[in-house]
Amino acid sequence: MIKSYRGRLVHLGNEKIRLGTPQGKIGYKITKLEIINVQPGALDYEHVVQVWKILPSDTSTYDDVKFDDSSMLAVAYLKGDTAELNADSTTIIFDNEVFNQDIFITHSDLKDGVQCNYYMELEQIKLNETEALVAIVKNLRIEQ
Repeated sequence: MIKSYRGRLVHLGNEKIRLGTPQGKIGYKITKLEIINVQPGALDYEHVVQVWKILPSDTSTYDDVKFDDSSMLAVAYLKGDTAELNADSTTIIFDNEVFNQDIFITHSDLKDGVQCNYYMELEQIKLNETEALVAIVKNLRIEQ
């Protein structure tokens, strides 16, 4: 089963997506992540949208992409310049990791601080007790 989420993020904003269940026997995996400017073609923008297992405590990390950070699940980058025709460029990268806890989406616009829309699809996966425990323990290790 695929679940979809969409929304609008302000510059240096974040959103929590509630996924956790009491026993953690439902896991999720990102299958699609897309972003689009709130006014395509009308503004200069350079969006960085990231999906996290744990919300970063410092908003300065919202535009700092570090693949060695095990709490990051995905990143999307979108750049657009009104002075150049067809100047939009997009990069989207996400991990194949299965998680069973709430996740967070953060946004930073490196140009003018404008808003950004996102659309994300998660594949729902049934986990047995061992898989659920492993996913929870991985999350606990990251939080420390």
